[in-house]
Amino acid sequence: MKINSNFNIDIAYKPLYTSKKRYFFLTGGRGSLKSHSVADWVLRLTYEEGHGVLYTRYTMTSAKTSIIPEFQSAIERLGLENDFDVTEKDIYNNKTGSFIWFRGIKASSKSQQANLKSLSGVTTLIVEEGEDFLDEKAFDKVNKSIRTKGKQNRVVWIMNPSTREHFIYKRWLENSHEYENIEGYKIHKSTNPKVEHIHTTYKIAKNYLDDEWLSDAEEERINNPVKYGVDYLGVWQDKAEGVILTNWETVKEIPQHLTTIYGVDWGYRDPFTLTEVAIEGRNLYVKELVHASALNPTEQIGLMKSLVPDGCLIIADCADISMILKSVESGLNMMPCLSKDKVNIGLRHLQNYRIKVIDGSMNIIKELNQYHWLDKAGEVAVDKYNHSIDAIRYAEKYHRLSNS
Repeated sequence: MKINSNFNIDIAYKPLYTSKKRYFFLTGGRGSLKSHSVADWVLRLTYEEGHGVLYTRYTMTSAKTSIIPEFQSAIERLGLENDFDVTEKDIYNNKTGSFIWFRGIKASSKSQQANLKSLSGVTTLIVEEGEDFLDEKAFDKVNKSIRTKGKQNRVVWIMNPSTREHFIYKRWLENSHEYENIEGYKIHKSTNPKVEHIHTTYKIAKNYLDDEWLSDAEEERINNPVKYGVDYLGVWQDKAEGVILTNWETVKEIPQHLTTIYGVDWGYRDPFTLTEVAIEGRNLYVKELVHASALNPTEQIGLMKSLVPDGCLIIADCADISMILKSVESGLNMMPCLSKDKVNIGLRHLQNYRIKVIDGSMNIIKELNQYHWLDKAGEVAVDKYNHSIDAIRYAEKYHRLSNS
């Protein structure tokens, strides 16, 4: 791909233009120009005929408000407004016919995957916010569909490094890496021969960041060096700092001889979660059935009726009695959770189990890796990454008290 000398490209990102590899792995902390640089590169790529770009996040509610503004800004910055036709979900290069599609992998309001069966003409897959993309099978399926003949096919994975539990770490870094020393921190760089790894920090963007942003970064460096390394330099973590539940592993399935119950945490802007739970001794089996936002009451009840076998017990968050009544009226066997414990007490009970997470329960795994204490005493948990865990707490408490 020819680089137009009129475009200013940071040297760190020139491999996007010159490397012949299939996989491009872009990592770094906040403000490290990852999305900005990829937007510029993708627009330039469309000046070559025969290229199609699928630009995706695992869940994308609206490309018009979440990603396309970045591209519109790049188009204006490069003075190319007359060359592109921009819609709510697509961008077309009027000179070459090359295109950019913006799609989510997982349908935002349902539990199933979005329909991405037809990827004819797509030469380039861009995965943004890769830290939230935990479904390896979904990635493999789309990856294998990028196979346009006669063109360089590329997969560009963009992320702020998260925990070493992420499948992309295991695939591209765990057994093939070296370390780069950045400000005394050991930063993983992939040595996988199939991967072009670009790692940047906010230091390359200092001219674009305001003084207050830089001041916040410096304050973090002095007062919380571990968090600074993670947030600003892109250090990989074993687990999120102060993570609450470390007593878990993945397994294939819930043993068939166990009786299961179901936990529900209501939500609309926050996710509505439906989780299958089975307990045998100190083994607590959990399986994600639904973890989705923007579901209305009819959709929530419909999903429960389709996923929960007739007559099976559902224990729901008692905060929404009207939804519990509607669910019971629809024929579901539902009851409110027994008087809520303080969250920290319920979490102490979960810490006593060996938690067995069923393969494919990606949002439960994300919550387990990110749900952490706000205080050193372990009395207050962050009110985030807890929607499936709350549903598990309700079901566990019912089982514990019913069998005491």
